Amino acid sequence: MTATAFLDLKQRAAKLSERERQNLSAYLIRLGQERSGWKQETARRLNEMAKGKQTSVADLRKQLGHT
Repeated sequence: MTATAFLDLKQRAAKLSERERQNLSAYLIRLGQERSGWKQETARRLNEMAKGKQTSVADLRKQLGHT
């Protein structure tokens, strides 16, 4: 994707209503979940958290590529 096309997408997303942005966000998260290794990585992180390793929501989003 070109930088211009990406900028266009960002500008269009900025004009969406709150509900439309929520729907777009949910869609993008679902796309991320289709990546190979997503389930294994998520399970690993949940296991780390269950063992007491805490991760902030911001850090988790960054690690999952949702920044």
